[in-house]
Amino acid sequence: QVQLVESGGGLVQAGGSLRLSCAASGRGFSGYAMGWFRQAPGREREFVAVITWSGGSTYYADSVKGRFTISRDIAEDTLYLQMNSLKPDDTAVYFCAASLNDNGGYDAWGQGTQVTVSS
Repeated sequence: QVQLVESGGGLVQAGGSLRLSCAASGRGFSGYAMGWFRQAPGREREFVAVITWSGGSTYYADSVKGRFTISRDIAEDTLYLQMNSLKPDDTAVYFCAASLNDNGGYDAWGQGTQVTVSS
C-alpha cells in the first residue's frame, strides 16, 4: 500500500506563493493518478487538481485554474502543487491522494498540510 506524506504548508500573505510536496513511499508509485484536495474549517473536502502519473494530463478546479499548477517527478515519486496569487479563501488543510486504478476513486491519502493565507 502506498503511503503519502505532504509538506510545504505554512502562513503566507495574500498574493504570495507556496509549493506543496507529496512524497509517495513504497516500491515506487505505479498508480493511475495523484491529486490534491483541500478542506477548510466547516466545509467539505473539495477537489483541487489531479495529474495522471504516466501521461501527465492535468485537470483543475475552476477556483484555482490559472493560479495553481500540479506536477510530478516520476523518478522521485513526488507530487507537487505550486500555488501562486494565493487568496484568503485558499486557506485550508491540503491533502494529496493516490488513485491506483482508473476507476475515479482514491485509494490512499496523506495526513494533510495546513495552508493559511492572511489578508
